[in-house]
Amino acid sequence: MKTSSAFSFCSVDLSRAFASITLVTMLGCGTRFGAVYPSRPSKAAMAPLPDPAPTRVVAHVAVSGTSFRSSIDGVVPKTGKGTFPFVRGDRNYEWTRDPFAVSFSQGRVVLDTHVAAVLDMPLVTMNVLIDVKVLAEPVVNSDYLVKLQSTDVQVTSMDRRVKVADAVADVLPKIAKEIDAQLKAFSQDLKPLIGEAYARVKKPYEFPLGDAKGCAELRVLGVEAGPTVLADGIEKDLALIVAPQVTLPCSPANDTSTLPPLSNVAAIPSGPFTVTIPIAATYDELAKAMSMTFTDGKYFFSKEFYKLYMTEPEVYASDDQLVLKLRIRGPVHKFGFDEDLDGDLFLTGHPTLVDNELTIPDLEPTIETKSFLLKLKAMADGDGIRDQARKAMRLNLTERFVALKTQLKDSLEFGQGDACFRGAVDRIEVTGVYPHANYLRVVTAITGRARLAMPCP
Repeated sequence: MKTSSAFSFCSVDLSRAFASITLVTMLGCGTRFGAVYPSRPSKAAMAPLPDPAPTRVVAHVAVSGTSFRSSIDGVVPKTGKGTFPFVRGDRNYEWTRDPFAVSFSQGRVVLDTHVAAVLDMPLVTMNVLIDVKVLAEPVVNSDYLVKLQSTDVQVTSMDRRVKVADAVADVLPKIAKEIDAQLKAFSQDLKPLIGEAYARVKKPYEFPLGDAKGCAELRVLGVEAGPTVLADGIEKDLALIVAPQVTLPCSPANDTSTLPPLSNVAAIPSGPFTVTIPIAATYDELAKAMSMTFTDGKYFFSKEFYKLYMTEPEVYASDDQLVLKLRIRGPVHKFGFDEDLDGDLFLTGHPTLVDNELTIPDLEPTIETKSFLLKLKAMADGDGIRDQARKAMRLNLTERFVALKTQLKDSLEFGQGDACFRGAVDRIEVTGVYPHANYLRVVTAITGRARLAMPCP
């Protein structure tokens, strides 16, 4: 039986219409698939994610007793001279000291030395042996100088002549005053070493970003010092307070700031430090990783419609999810139709990181995409699309983590003279993966150790 040749918008053989009712519903009497695409999930207009909170990069400073004694000996003069009053005018004296012996007692440095004094007396030159003991508290001031405060210089002699001659006895406080002035002028400068660490830590950490590069930066907000511990040497904890941030592409700020003044605080968390550093991955990288699994840019997914294929993957963010858009193309030769499909399929899921690989394990077609595949009688193929997409949507970030670990370790490995920094990175842990309007931010917590030793072991 013949039917009328046309409907209002399409021409269909009614003898085949009931066999193709599903496809007719899908196409809505149109001649192209374009009129009935599954609806596109909106792109998120998200505000920039806040950068992680400031954290501390802690270094333990250890100045050995030997190194401290060498610094004291190198600064405090070994000789001195002056005058003292005598019966008929002033007389001259000179003194020479032995090297200091350094010990520690009750939170103070103890310096011991012997002084040989030569007094110009009438008709004779008197040689006197003097014992000098110094008690002092070592501190590090805001200019990174190790100084001695609250100095107490004690000068004594077992020589009977000093005890019985008042004029000679006046020499002892004069020598004590000279040595005290020299000790108060003593300083050991830690600024070159801390300044080098400061410059290295704030240097941008570059990581690959497809054909470009991204940067993670640790802006140094301040430097803190904890209490001094005396244990056969001088030990302190120093901390660089850093504020992490990420820039895409790599465009580090023109930071010309210098080392800020040191702040002495009541306490600093000791032991290994944990610093949070964000890195990133772009959505184009994820799409490219998936397209590499296609053959000549195509993936033929359907057994029912074997000429249909997916192509042109695109990834973007929608709220807290990622959307994978796949273009579907190809002819449908079935139920008497000869139509070319050319539209989009959409899958959504939440990003996560497993074994250094960025994946979307819960990737699923949207409700509208499932509806379309059901109408196309290809829902079974929809499961295959989902499974293949989950396997293909993998981006390995190992190179980024290794570069980050290496650069942080290198920033804490250097030496100057007889002092050196030594650092180690013990662990990298991903604490979160967050979609951003233009990229994925991967927040890493890096646990490490640092030590400044004088002398360098």
